[in-house]
Amino acid sequence: MNIQIIYSMLSRVLAASGAALLLPLLLSLYERGPILPFLVPMLLSAALSLFLKRKGAAIESSLTPREGTAITALSWIAVSLLYALPYGVSGSLSPLDSLVESISGLTGTGATVFTDLTCVPESLLFFRSLTHWLGGLGIIVFFVALFPQAGRGTVRMMQTESTGPTSSKALPRIRETARALFAVYAVFTSVCFLSYLLCGLSPLDALNHAFSTIATGGFSTRNESIAYYHDARLEMVIAFFMIISSANFGIYVEAWKRGISVIWKDTEFRTYLAIVAIATALMTLSLVLQGGASLLPALRETFFHAASISSTTGFVAADFDRWPDFCRFLLLLLILVGGCGGSTAGGMKVIRFILLGKSIFSLLKLHLHPRAVQAVSAGENRYSSDVLYRVLCFFFLYIMLAFLWAAIMMFDGLAFLDALGVSFSTMGSVGPAFGQFGATQTYAALPTLSKMVVCLSMLFGRLESITLMCIFIPSFWKRSGW
Repeated sequence: MNIQIIYSMLSRVLAASGAALLLPLLLSLYERGPILPFLVPMLLSAALSLFLKRKGAAIESSLTPREGTAITALSWIAVSLLYALPYGVSGSLSPLDSLVESISGLTGTGATVFTDLTCVPESLLFFRSLTHWLGGLGIIVFFVALFPQAGRGTVRMMQTESTGPTSSKALPRIRETARALFAVYAVFTSVCFLSYLLCGLSPLDALNHAFSTIATGGFSTRNESIAYYHDARLEMVIAFFMIISSANFGIYVEAWKRGISVIWKDTEFRTYLAIVAIATALMTLSLVLQGGASLLPALRETFFHAASISSTTGFVAADFDRWPDFCRFLLLLLILVGGCGGSTAGGMKVIRFILLGKSIFSLLKLHLHPRAVQAVSAGENRYSSDVLYRVLCFFFLYIMLAFLWAAIMMFDGLAFLDALGVSFSTMGSVGPAFGQFGATQTYAALPTLSKMVVCLSMLFGRLESITLMCIFIPSFWKRSGW
């Protein structure tokens, strides 16, 4: 592994991340607010970028898998630390709380430690939502799409940052793919922003919530989240954009080339829509029969939250902690499943559950017909045994880590259900959990050790565990030239 190449790539990522701070800095100047919270990290990122550039080397060949993994993991850690500075320098949060807020924004978790957003400057609220948008599609995808000097071998970095398993079909021309994904992302954000304006939101509220929605993040400018607006029309518009943001963004690129029918033909997205519909129907039935709610208000609330939780956005329009246990159980299942692979959503991903189900069915058929040749496919994609093996390992690792985080938080004093809810919610990039950290609560009350665990949980969940685990293995860095 060539450490000089890693220095060079980190230099560029830090420079780009620092440049993004110009937007909240300009907003702060416009509203005559403090500029140091954004100026300090901008100058620091510039200094670090220059330092790493001097130690780095030109990329003359494709990156190795280890180099791609190291660059992706270290980029996320470095940018998370950099983006914690605005909160700390402004005096709004403690150093640890600043890191929690930063990682929560970049990973699209949306779990906040702010207890009163009315006291937070608009420039800092805008910065929070901007971190959602920058991290939603992926720091590396943004970097590859916007900077032609990214160098060769960027496919390695995008593979380590992407969510969900990939089929045997390779993505050609990785930089063109990244730019196409970014174009779709930008168009969706623009349309979402205009839609929110038409629903009556102020320009800044509309932009903040558009960033949070398309990135399936969940940060709001209001303490009550979407419940603040009490607007059924707005809730339906938000639900629509949360759902389309939960699909693989690659199918939108294909739809542009081959027609809109490509979207409906996607097996994973159809399955995701079915999951949302079934969850909505069952929760509505439970609210009406067990909770005594009227049909239409129950349908409105359950549909919004089925979309919000399954997309892992985490917007809240009602206190679902007051719902029957059956409803909360279904919400927990939605947290586990999440959205589609290749989307901005978190969770284990629908495609993995499809492949797991088909693998089990294939195993049953093989038991009945031992000589039959079994192949697992989803739509037009066929998946090799290596991909299926990775899916099974991912399931085991995901559950193991979630219970590990929960165990540490219980050791730190959290109740069993609170710890389990926070663990699965942060691993799945959802945000709101249940009980003490539920729909109407924040993560401010977490003890110190639990906040550290939450930081790890969010990063492991966003990078799907393997990428981040690798850098903690000593042999990974052998012959790296440190």
